[in-house]
Amino acid sequence: MFQSTNKRFNFIHAIATTALFTGILMSPRISLSQTKPDSFLLSQSSTISATSAQQKTLYLNNDRVYSYNLVAQERGTIDGVTVPAGATIVGKYVPTDGGLQYVAEAVTYGQYSYSISASSQTLTDVKDPRDTSAGAIAGDAGIGAAAGTVAGEVLGDEANVEEIVGGAAAGAAVGNVTADRVVVIEPNETISLFDN
Repeated sequence: MFQSTNKRFNFIHAIATTALFTGILMSPRISLSQTKPDSFLLSQSSTISATSAQQKTLYLNNDRVYSYNLVAQERGTIDGVTVPAGATIVGKYVPTDGGLQYVAEAVTYGQYSYSISASSQTLTDVKDPRDTSAGAIAGDAGIGAAAGTVAGEVLGDEANVEEIVGGAAAGAAVGNVTADRVVVIEPNETISLFDN
């Protein structure tokens, strides 16, 4: 009788074990992303989108260091620190090949401040638009035209139209070629920061 009870126990145990494993294997898989709210997923990003804290366009030379703050545009995590939207990102623009790079050093929000290590991609330099604008080129052309007039008079004859026009063209060309290269940062331009 003991042996019969033991067989019955083993039989029931085998059925229960099979049912348990079959239930586990047959149950639908639950995606980890389905169990977490969107705000949690957003805070796990390793990129922060920010804009300049300055309310004016910045023209930054590509060979100098500038200390300016940024403002986080959305919540995210960078260098292990959760950054709320609106937080101030403290850092500087530093020279790099092809322009400048923003290097973030800290995040401040209210009375809290945390050190971070993050940077942007290269912010590409361009010819200074203040030197290559129509007004600046016209000014250079005017200087060149005046130089053409003076050159004609120095050489002993009155300046003719060709000399004046030639001087104007030369002045415009020199102004366009010799324009400094700068990185232009607009107040609403997005700068993405990444973990270092």
